[in-house]
Amino acid sequence: IGKFLRAAGRIKKGACQESPVEKSLGDGSRVKVHLFPVTPAFGIVGVNGGRAFTPNPCLGAGAQPSELAWAGGVAAQLYANTGNPGPALSAHWPSGQATPRPCDTAAAPGADTASCAYDYGWNAAADSYQVTIQAYVSLGLASPGVTRTPSPNRWWLDVETDNSWRSDVSLNVAALQGEVAYLRSVGVLKIGFYSTPYQWRQITGGTTVFSASPSWVAGARTSVQARDACSAGGFTGGRVTLAQFAAGGFDADLRC
Repeated sequence: IGKFLRAAGRIKKGACQESPVEKSLGDGSRVKVHLFPVTPAFGIVGVNGGRAFTPNPCLGAGAQPSELAWAGGVAAQLYANTGNPGPALSAHWPSGQATPRPCDTAAAPGADTASCAYDYGWNAAADSYQVTIQAYVSLGLASPGVTRTPSPNRWWLDVETDNSWRSDVSLNVAALQGEVAYLRSVGVLKIGFYSTPYQWRQITGGTTVFSASPSWVAGARTSVQARDACSAGGFTGGRVTLAQFAAGGFDADLRC
C-alpha cells in the first residue's frame, strides 16, 4: 500500500494481529513479530471487537501491539460498530432509561420504539467512547480519570449488515441518530459513516438524514475502483471522503 501516496491501512474488525509471523534474527534464533501496514499516510482503527458493546482487545497497551498506537495515537481516526438488535435480542436494551429519551418508562411505555432505539445508539457510542479513553490511558496518552479523549478524533460509524438490525428502517435510523448525538455531546466534530450503497439502503432505507456527514465507501477491489468510487455520490447524500480497497491483506483506503 505504500505506493499509493494517499492510501492508508485500516485494521480489520477484531483482527487484533494475534497471528504473528516468525522472523530470523540471524543467529539461528527466531522471534514472533506482529505486522501492521508500514508508514501509512493515516490510520483508522476499530474500537470494538466486531459489534457494539464489545471492546477491541488490542486497542490499547497489552500483550499484543497497540492498534491505536499504530494508527497515530492522538491523531488516529476511529470507527465504531453500530447496530439495532431490538429488545428481544439485546442484553443492553435501555428499557426503563429516562434520558436522553424515555424508553419503556411509566410515562412512555413500550420497549420497541424509536426513542428506545435512539437510547440504544447513544449508549453504544458512549461505551465505544469509554473504551477509547481507557485505551489512551493505558498508552500514557491520557490521565486516569479523564472524561474526554486527548483530541476530538474523527469518528466513523460502521453500518454493515453483519451486525443486527431491525426490519423497520426508521428504528435503525433512530439508533444511528443516537450514536451521532452522543459523540456530539462529548465534543466530537467530525463524524462520518462507513458502508456500501447496498448495505446503507438495506439498513436505513437510503435515508439522507445524515447528508451533512461524509461517506467512507467500501466494496472496491482495486485502487482504480476506489478512485471511481471517489467521484460518485456518497450513500449518505453527502460527499465521499474515503474509498476502501483490498491491498496486501489489509483494508487500504484512498483519501478522495
